[in-house]
Amino acid sequence: MTDSAASPAPLRRLGLTGSIGAGKSTVAALLRARGLTVLDADAQARLVTEEPETLEQIEAAFPGTVKGGVLDRPALSAVAFADPARLAGLNAIVHPRVRERMTALEQQAAQAGAQWTVQDIPLLFEGGLEANMDAVLVVDAPLELRVARVMERSPFSREEVLARDARQTPAAEKRQKADFVIENGGTVEDLETQVDAALEALGIG
Repeated sequence: MTDSAASPAPLRRLGLTGSIGAGKSTVAALLRARGLTVLDADAQARLVTEEPETLEQIEAAFPGTVKGGVLDRPALSAVAFADPARLAGLNAIVHPRVRERMTALEQQAAQAGAQWTVQDIPLLFEGGLEANMDAVLVVDAPLELRVARVMERSPFSREEVLARDARQTPAAEKRQKADFVIENGGTVEDLETQVDAALEALGIG
């Protein structure tokens, strides 16, 4: 006699990414509002860099960036982002721990009955993680608009924003690799329409 209970469908992953200032966080909020579980890699990275073991490794690699048991994020950014080799070293410390946390959260979502999770990962393509996704959604906006958004919310100069943008996969390349591109240069209503269309195409919701 066979078990009549059907096996649960495997959890599927929707990768969410975009260049700096594109508005990825806004799209993530819209996806959450539609009932999707959004796993935020940046949020997990912040938690990872509060762990004593991680801080110890960061201080060893970047002396003077941990003060009183707390990470001096501006100081770390200043040294790590100035040198691709040192940035790679920082990523080697942080990224494996972030992936562990994301995997644990994904398992929790599956146990709660989720069919999809949204993997909100700024460096999705840079990390070669698109291969692990069932679909990828890229948020994009014109460069000057993206620069203006970042300068409004942070102390970065225009040159600093452009330098950070240049270290990422070019927006045009992200668009080519995406399954869906969300254009975030207009109204919130327009953004919602595009998000809903992508979810409908994926059979979500």
